[in-house]
Amino acid sequence: MTAPYRLPPFAAAVTGIGLVTSAGVGAEATWRAVNDPATAPCVPHRPELAGLPCDFMYSVTGLDTRAVLGVAAHRLMDRFSHLAVIAAREAVADAGLDPAVWDSGRVAVVIGSAHGGLPFYDEQHTVLTERGARRVSPKLAPLTVVNGAASSVATDLGAHGPSQAVSTACSSGTVAIGTAHQMLRTGACDIVVAGGAESVCSRLLIASACSLKAVSTRLDDPQAACRPFDTHRDGFVVGEGAGLLVLERPEHARARGATVRAHVTGYGASSDAYSAVAPDPDGLGIERALRTALADAGTDPAAIGHVNAHGTSTVSNDLIETAMLRRVLGEHPLVTSTKAMTGHTLGAAGGIETALTVLALQHQLVPPTVNLDAPDPDIPVEVVSKEARPAAFEAAVKTSLGFGGHNAALVLTR
Repeated sequence: MTAPYRLPPFAAAVTGIGLVTSAGVGAEATWRAVNDPATAPCVPHRPELAGLPCDFMYSVTGLDTRAVLGVAAHRLMDRFSHLAVIAAREAVADAGLDPAVWDSGRVAVVIGSAHGGLPFYDEQHTVLTERGARRVSPKLAPLTVVNGAASSVATDLGAHGPSQAVSTACSSGTVAIGTAHQMLRTGACDIVVAGGAESVCSRLLIASACSLKAVSTRLDDPQAACRPFDTHRDGFVVGEGAGLLVLERPEHARARGATVRAHVTGYGASSDAYSAVAPDPDGLGIERALRTALADAGTDPAAIGHVNAHGTSTVSNDLIETAMLRRVLGEHPLVTSTKAMTGHTLGAAGGIETALTVLALQHQLVPPTVNLDAPDPDIPVEVVSKEARPAAFEAAVKTSLGFGGHNAALVLTR
């Protein structure tokens, strides 16, 4: 494999986190939940999905988005944008930033999403077929486009720097954070709000995923359906949520006396160029992304103590990804997948899971992989299960794979 080109190391400061997940509303609530399997969120059967081989998903509960955002603003966004704006507000407040006084032209927004406002698209397609073209909402385009979350967050925060959407399937949130790292490195901006957002309770999408045999059909026990690295896994379970970080140029964070939670020090991305739906069976694409991220950070693989894996609970992903991790990092890092507590949030997964990796570094605690009752003997890495494990580590990795062969990896340090 060709050695990746290496730029001088650059450490983007993570100064704020915002999370909205099925495990909890808010970063601290989500963090507490993912470390306590006893608080596993309910995975309800959804009436919109009734009759499908998979009719359940991880849903955000206990959050009145209309009350938080106000009726007027709420109407102008789809649910994935609602969740993104709420997460962004938390991240900015956590960073101690005041949008009223910051240099708005130096603040960028980069948010990933795989599908955008798909539920509203489904709804309006029903309107078209049942009630006619004149009844279709004029808001269809602005509410369903993938850049809706980035646009809504930029508008809500008054951020006048670059506003970008990333759509690389299930690696979108990770690519968004990597893009933010690159923007800060070039000096294009001082602050970036970056991550992912997704909400896809779509009958059409879930029916397609069932046909693809990608999702679990454990109808009798949805609570235990998502089981990464387990011998009896049979597919992922869709979730909704948003995970956003505030990243800053280190000198900007220092100048304002910000509390730095961690640093993003390396980013790598690649394409399998193999299949629209299946990962490269040899894992060479995600390996290239991870080796690039390590080189970008100037970090020795032996320094990595923890990996928040993509860990989807599909047979192929779990085997391919963990075999790659063993090749590149060896057997020492503690590996986990937090998807059994949040669901697979598709384009939001990288944002949510990078935020959890930051918190793991801060707390020196690796969350458990829930529902791992019968570890697959072919998984060649040490997976944390049953309960959170205290550990001393200075560097961690987040890996993501997406349909179409989109791979991304981040290196984070204390």
